[in-house]
Amino acid sequence: MVIDPAARSTDGESVRIAKDVLCAGAAAKICFPDGPEEYARALARRGHRRPVVIGDDRALLRAVALLHKERDLAGVALAVVPVGAPGAVALARALGVPTDTVAAARAVLDGTEHRLHLLTDDSDGIVLGGLDIPSGTEPEPPGRRCRRHRWKGLGGRPGRRPGRRDGTETVPLPGPRAAAWWDRLVRTARTALLSRPTTAPPGPSEPPGPSALPGLSDLPGHSAPPGGRRSATAGHRLRVEADGVVLADLDRPVRWVSVTPGDGADGTGLAEVVVHWQETGPPVRARARAVTVSGADFRYQADVVVGGPVRTRTWTVHPDPWRLTLPHD
Repeated sequence: MVIDPAARSTDGESVRIAKDVLCAGAAAKICFPDGPEEYARALARRGHRRPVVIGDDRALLRAVALLHKERDLAGVALAVVPVGAPGAVALARALGVPTDTVAAARAVLDGTEHRLHLLTDDSDGIVLGGLDIPSGTEPEPPGRRCRRHRWKGLGGRPGRRPGRRDGTETVPLPGPRAAAWWDRLVRTARTALLSRPTTAPPGPSEPPGPSALPGLSDLPGHSAPPGGRRSATAGHRLRVEADGVVLADLDRPVRWVSVTPGDGADGTGLAEVVVHWQETGPPVRARARAVTVSGADFRYQADVVVGGPVRTRTWTVHPDPWRLTLPHD
């Protein structure tokens, strides 16, 4: 039993309940790793015991990644008791693990092993639930099969700390004093920039005009020039290939790309690829063993991990390479 340190600090009571239920139903060796090295050492010294992870999605991903690195993922049946905020255990819930502590602990004792698919990329990363490549300008497409964390963009949701995905930490929205400070800053920047002569085009050493300065259009009170559009609304220009077949090319911007390993219900062992266009039009769907995305620097969200920026990445689906203990139903 490996108890993640974040779970102990986040919800010690749930950790105690899970430990009591598991120890009452079976003999267990309890490990309290304080860091990644001790976490890896605890898994490496498991012997013939079945590893049980008590923690959030990151703890589960860490265990799977370590076993994958040891090339022993197929020989070990993992079990997990999710402990954390609802957003921090969304992947475990999507995989079928109960989020109730007692129910999850009983599933560890009485559940059955299920073989699941996963994705690996060309940098030896793993994806259990699915990956998303959003443009950052649109909400998640309706009807999408992804049941994990919703993409919040590189700037985060309004009122949220950028980069947080569990929704447990918020920051207040700017008040009147902060708004006045921003207004003065924007007025000063706009006055300085607009006072430059505009009769001649800028030379090689001359800085660009205000509309070309990166980030200025995102300041409060600054609007795009008449008839102009912000470049962020253009979507991604990516080339998406599924088993060598081009689903999207650079001449047509995309709004959202998603890849899920599939559940193996159809017996094909293929990943599902969905490309949503920036403009109106039905999405393109395909099933493939390998998916390659290339283009300008882009970021992607693999389960709860944000990767990139990269210019090309290939993901390959592996049918049934790992086992997870789930309830009978």
